[in-house]
Amino acid sequence: MSKRVQAKYKIDRRLGVNLWGRPKSPFNARNYAPGEHGKNKMKPSDYCVQLNAKQKLKGYYGNIGEKQFRKIYKEAIRRKGDTSENLIGLLERRLDAVVYRMKFAITVFAARQLVNHGHIAVNGKRVNIPSYRVNDDDEISIIGKMKENENTLAAINTSERDVPDYCDVDTKELKGKFIRAPQLADVPYPVSMEPNLVIEFYSR
Repeated sequence: MSKRVQAKYKIDRRLGVNLWGRPKSPFNARNYAPGEHGKNKMKPSDYCVQLNAKQKLKGYYGNIGEKQFRKIYKEAIRRKGDTSENLIGLLERRLDAVVYRMKFAITVFAARQLVNHGHIAVNGKRVNIPSYRVNDDDEISIIGKMKENENTLAAINTSERDVPDYCDVDTKELKGKFIRAPQLADVPYPVSMEPNLVIEFYSR
């Protein structure tokens, strides 16, 4: 088990939000930061606000490493159009994010594990790289014994969240199609995400 997975519920309290909108989040019971001074609230600086926006976005997608996240940001800048929208589109094209959106896994961490362990195929070919970039109209499917796994079936049937419009899923065959990269307004984030502040943070 990776350090990221072990720390996933600490992220909620550290950032002060129920990041994935889950009923079992510790933030639901203790909506303040951990530690001796967790309840002391001070007005955050502009830098702190920007940093928090970056940490929320990184954390939501499975606590992506800083080096990898900065690489995604740099590509978002190079692309034509709105950099904030480009950033969200690139993050949503990650294979682990698509598996999570299609409800093949209950959490983004579980989605990453599914991919890492070789249980996911893209257009019929096994892919075990969570950061693999999915293209429009790519078919994503669960392969092997994981089709009958109780955790997979529980994820598919969960009522915690819905499959967004930019994904088309066949719940019986456990496969789906990634239709297009979404705009920020299309992504069903449980909390407010501010990619514009992330851009400001890296532009300092």
